[in-house]
Amino acid sequence: MTYVQEVLEQAIKRNPGETEFHQALREVLESLQPVLDKRPDLKEAGILERIVEPERQILFRVPWVDDQGKVQVNRGFRVEYNSAIGPYKGGIRFHPSVYLGIIKFLGFEQIFKNSLTGLPIGGGKGGSDFDPKGKSEGEIMRYCQSFITELYRYLGADTDVPAGDIGVGAREVGYMFGQYKRITNKYESVFTGKGLTYGGSLARTEATGYGLVYFIDEALKAIDKSFAGATVIISGSGNVAIYATQKATQLGAKVVAMSDSSGYIYDKEGIKLDTVRQLKEVERKRLKDYVMTHPTAEYHEGCAGIWTIPCDIALPCATQNELDGEAAKALVQNGCYAVGEGANMPSTPEAVDVFLQNKIIYGPGKAANAGGVAVSALEMSQNSMRYSWTFDEVDAKLKTIMVNIYHNASKAAKEFGFEGNLVAGANIAGFLKVAEAMKAQGTV
Repeated sequence: MTYVQEVLEQAIKRNPGETEFHQALREVLESLQPVLDKRPDLKEAGILERIVEPERQILFRVPWVDDQGKVQVNRGFRVEYNSAIGPYKGGIRFHPSVYLGIIKFLGFEQIFKNSLTGLPIGGGKGGSDFDPKGKSEGEIMRYCQSFITELYRYLGADTDVPAGDIGVGAREVGYMFGQYKRITNKYESVFTGKGLTYGGSLARTEATGYGLVYFIDEALKAIDKSFAGATVIISGSGNVAIYATQKATQLGAKVVAMSDSSGYIYDKEGIKLDTVRQLKEVERKRLKDYVMTHPTAEYHEGCAGIWTIPCDIALPCATQNELDGEAAKALVQNGCYAVGEGANMPSTPEAVDVFLQNKIIYGPGKAANAGGVAVSALEMSQNSMRYSWTFDEVDAKLKTIMVNIYHNASKAAKEFGFEGNLVAGANIAGFLKVAEAMKAQGTV
């Protein structure tokens, strides 16, 4: 049994039942054996044993009162995973599926994603099993305030800086930031994704979707292709999907499908993004209503069928494990030549194997969707300077970061015998920076 395998098995044994976390551990660690073979000093320093174990795990109850005056109790989490290269940085997710295993999976991935940006931010993640759907404005505000009343003591501009995630948008960030400020009497960059009137960054809303397209566009140059004239399918219809659609369209692509948790729409004429944004961001309706105003479009119940639509480029932007092995085979058979992950770990291990075996350009989430956290770090910088950059300035910095992530991942893959494998390349490039910092700081 290899050293990496020993560490992996021990980590899985110590964290039973956390399947998403186990998947993330396998995906990263199994690509690191060549690195440890070349760098025995990292093995001697116990880097792997330490990097799989969070520095701190915070679990707490969140009591709140609903509109009927009844006390409700949810569970809150914050995993402060690794601070070797900077303060913990990662979003907060509100969704009924949230439990410790999902937060650990997301936090572990965040270490390497944040490292890849080249910016000084460590890895963390948080959340709650609270479901914001169907809740009133008052209930959401009271919940956010209760959540932060416990969590605030672990946060700080130089300690831990959360952001939004699934179920946590600008509204929720505003309520949490306001409660943090109220309790601590500090106006500091302790949240990112804030509103523009109180410290938010221009281009932050667009960052993950734009960054995804910048990454894939750079990768496509290696095979003399681009988004111009390409047919694209994008799962999801939230923030990432909307802005990936916008940027892909700006670069000359035709996006023909999008989805939500109920089903997907297919419009051979190209998705009309203004309609999608009106439905999802303004009216908060289901995507099936799209066909009421666009008769050329089709709506299909269930989400899996979206991957059977012929396309050149697929961008899964919905949720983890949404794209399985069979879906991956369908994409390949229908001529897809590039896949970029806008969501965190949306492709199952079987799907990833299909992409790699068929030499598909495959941008893993930790690299391809790092644009959001990159601009979050740029928001922190602007807050520290008490200054704001223009949209174009932030967008230019974002594009440079995403182009560099692609080239660093590609270079690392080639150096360690994984040429063309951006999964291994991203893992290695992200790991090495963190590992060097951990070694330099001693056994802590």
